[in-house]
Amino acid sequence: MEFERATVVARDLDPGRGGLMPTVVFIHGTGVREPGFSALAGRFAAALSGLRDGLRMVPYYWGGRYGATLAAGGACLPPEGGASRSLSEAAAVVDGDDDAAAWAALYADPDAELLLASSGADPTAERPPGSEPPEQKVQALLTTMARQGDGQAAELGPGLAHAATELAAHPLLGSAAAALGPDDLAPVIARALAARVIAGALDADLPLVPVGDVRDAVVDRLAQALGAPPRGAERGLRTMLLRAAGSAASRAVVRRRRALTQATHPAAGDVLRYLSRGEQVRDGLRDLLAGLEPPVTVVGHSLGGIIALDTLVTTALPQVGLLVTAGSQGPFLYESGALPSLTHPEPLPPHVPDWLNLYDPRDLLGHLGAGLFPGRVTDVAVDNRQPFPAAHSAYWTNPDVYRHIAARLP
Repeated sequence: MEFERATVVARDLDPGRGGLMPTVVFIHGTGVREPGFSALAGRFAAALSGLRDGLRMVPYYWGGRYGATLAAGGACLPPEGGASRSLSEAAAVVDGDDDAAAWAALYADPDAELLLASSGADPTAERPPGSEPPEQKVQALLTTMARQGDGQAAELGPGLAHAATELAAHPLLGSAAAALGPDDLAPVIARALAARVIAGALDADLPLVPVGDVRDAVVDRLAQALGAPPRGAERGLRTMLLRAAGSAASRAVVRRRRALTQATHPAAGDVLRYLSRGEQVRDGLRDLLAGLEPPVTVVGHSLGGIIALDTLVTTALPQVGLLVTAGSQGPFLYESGALPSLTHPEPLPPHVPDWLNLYDPRDLLGHLGAGLFPGRVTDVAVDNRQPFPAAHSAYWTNPDVYRHIAARLP
């Protein structure tokens, strides 16, 4: 079922339940714009409708109308050239999960594992005359993969063909092939391909990032296409990359520093604009919800969850029976005194509906509400199997998220 663009939904009956059709309103998070919003909304609608028949899906796309823009085209920004990229300038702390830490290093530098592998090659080794270069086979397979397009890794997003072309001509490919051999080289190249595609999605702030299980399945598929036996995606990943995780993650922080600290990034601007002038976006949601028939569930991601919470705190909307937040900073803003609608230790008003709060422990932007609002919030941990910040964008590709929502729908 696709999302409807109407702001007011008619009274439709659900023949299977003998009552009004349940409505789910989806509110996106920071930095989301078209065409990314349509892809995100369509994914949400299809996944949730697959678990529960008879749902009416209604989006609240606030980014296009109320999202932040640089009105003078960025005249306030200093030039890029002054930014330092020294590894010593920034430090990043990765969590204790080896797999997530290793992938964090790869997203920061997709060539990290290739570099580590090539460092083990014997620089004095000579090939017999007429012998095939060790990288020749994988180069040919990468060239074929590039010609076939992005479809072989569609779950990761666009960019596979470009990544395959880059890696086929990579100057370290030969030394890595000499050091590893074909069976071990293919998974390294497959992970480098996946890391390039996902890192590109993160840099472009695309709203959908695959959950870790999907990423690993694609990596295994790509490795087999490059000549490896089906032995899984993690072989060698932890041992080779954990030593590099800290420095590579630091490089990622430096690379995104200008966007994060100087508000060139739409996500940062959206948060600042909402906290200073959020009345219009809340009014728009209030008008949308007031025109819906019960039962209504409101689902908000990141800043979308804050918008939903603020709206439901300030206005009694009895048609809304459930609030769902994912990766929400609402509890943090409340406890720190920055939530527009409610100040600690004020309790949630009685008219606020049941609140299901989904969070990934690796998502540094996801916070807990049950300790602040006892008996009013249910916190549920999910595992997106991605490091931060990918963990924050992977909720909507995690099947467990939809199962938790479907189980609580009124």
